[in-house]
Amino acid sequence: MAAPTIVGLDIGSTSIRAVETGREKDRPLVVNAAHVPLPPGAVSGGVIADPHAVTTALTQLWSAAKFRSRRVVLGVTHHQVVVREMSVANVPARERQKSLPFQVRDVLPLPVERALLDFWPLEDPGQNRTVRGLLIAAPKEAVLGMVKAVEKAGLHVERVDLASFALLRAASRLDTQVEALVDIGYRTTSVVVHADGEPLIVRTIPRGGHDITDAIAKQLDVDLDEAEALKCELGLRPGPNQAVTMVIKEAVRPLISEIRSSFAYLTAGDRQTRVTRLAICGGGALLPGLDEALADDLQIEVTPADATVRVHTAAASHGSLDAFRPTAAVSIGLTLGAA
Repeated sequence: MAAPTIVGLDIGSTSIRAVETGREKDRPLVVNAAHVPLPPGAVSGGVIADPHAVTTALTQLWSAAKFRSRRVVLGVTHHQVVVREMSVANVPARERQKSLPFQVRDVLPLPVERALLDFWPLEDPGQNRTVRGLLIAAPKEAVLGMVKAVEKAGLHVERVDLASFALLRAASRLDTQVEALVDIGYRTTSVVVHADGEPLIVRTIPRGGHDITDAIAKQLDVDLDEAEALKCELGLRPGPNQAVTMVIKEAVRPLISEIRSSFAYLTAGDRQTRVTRLAICGGGALLPGLDEALADDLQIEVTPADATVRVHTAAASHGSLDAFRPTAAVSIGLTLGAA
């Protein structure tokens, strides 16, 4: 009998990415991977605006890719997601989940009845009265809307997971360095800073590659298609058209500033921790010269994130995964969390 498989499902603003993994002796095995584009406006910033379009795309994806399983782990990205370190009462996990709304009501920026809550312990508390960990709160309406659209395609959502945690599972390097993982999407950018796998910062920036394209279009008075082409062709590297390159640099500056301000939190107060390495992924990370610009501005090592460091890839999955490898980290990490 074939080993059971599960599919990590990452629904972005421009496409849906799905990766299916099974088990090998020493690590998970990617047995299938595929992606499908979404119509413009169907999804924006983690919110489904056109459920029918998403359901239709998922149906087409499963039909074309021939996934073995209809069991999925769904990733969630939304600018209103809250991830905050705090301590809660040290009680069994089931009791803790029930008591979370009462323990965290006063620290959430959104009403607790409109949020889905979870807690990720960062320590073994032993017999201590409290346990330190990360509170995760996501807007209930956005998450349930996504689940409904997925299940209408005949899929079963086994669990919902934060896309940032999936990114951490898939692409983090575990050593003595404080590493930042930055996933630059169409409308949002996920930032996760960790020390040997323990999250220190988890943030969603409501800014992505499209915002850069939009700024270029406005500055140069061109349409979005031409602005996107200029961005992808010229990027941030020196070239013959320095005037256009300077416009692109100015368009990228707000995103770099947001990333820098995320890191600044670590040096505030008693923490005094500095990010020493940055790994980037996502469609926005393909911007020519972005890695050099980040390294120069932040004065740290910048490399592409490797989403396949903890998985094997079957021969049959190589080509399909290569087609969207820069954006595959979340879908791979979702399956690792379900292993």
